Amino acid sequence: MEHATLGVRILVPLFSLCIIAMILVARKRDLFIRRIQGLSAIDEAIGRATEMGRPMICCTGLGIDGGVEIVTLQALSIVSYIIRTSARFATRAILPVYDPQMLPVTEETVREAYAIEGRPDSYNSEDVRFLTNRQFAFAASVAGLITREKAAATFLFGYYYAEALIMAENGQQVGAIQIAGTPATTQIPFFIAACDYVIIGDEYYAASAYLSREPTQIGSIVGQDIAKWLILMTIILGSVLVSIGAYLSNPIGVNFTQFFK
Repeated sequence: MEHATLGVRILVPLFSLCIIAMILVARKRDLFIRRIQGLSAIDEAIGRATEMGRPMICCTGLGIDGGVEIVTLQALSIVSYIIRTSARFATRAILPVYDPQMLPVTEETVREAYAIEGRPDSYNSEDVRFLTNRQFAFAASVAGLITREKAAATFLFGYYYAEALIMAENGQQVGAIQIAGTPATTQIPFFIAACDYVIIGDEYYAASAYLSREPTQIGSIVGQDIAKWLILMTIILGSVLVSIGAYLSNPIGVNFTQFFK
């Protein structure tokens, strides 16, 4: 913060305190997080696959720049919850992998999920499959996998490009219940058209906290929301003061603007 203005020097510690305070509160009592419909439907989708005796397809997308990055790791945290839940009902889950660097990470995540549920022997290495790192070849492979296995549920989390609709359409054709989540704004309309539930915006990054109910993550989410409200109130207050200052030819609005520059 060497070159930070006075406003930044004040706001950054203030926002940090909000997050730390909410983490401490979350460790003592439950904090409210609004219900996210798409995440709440995950258990329903797993239950449907169990009743039908058909597998699920869990895809973590193509990633942004390849390798291990935050969007794919967030998708893996959601998939970990799906695997843990499906392990309780002995429901098969197949995970197609796009990036070879993500293969060992995905394998370890799935193996750990089965171990947490006390069913390490249920892990099948053949259900975590590296297909190809070519975009449309991967899309065709996943589409074929959905069709051949007659998936009862498909979970499409992560970063997607033009292949998003190809996968989602095939899931719809086999009658799978589909839940998708992505920060890629260009693909959200296609997921909305073809999937039953779609997780968008900040909901995607709040998913792991919502599913795990881990106090540190919950407190962090609530603290960030409070910080956003403070930013919003600051913007509103600044707009009012600048308008009043301009009307009265008073420098109060100018001084406020300079404070946050």
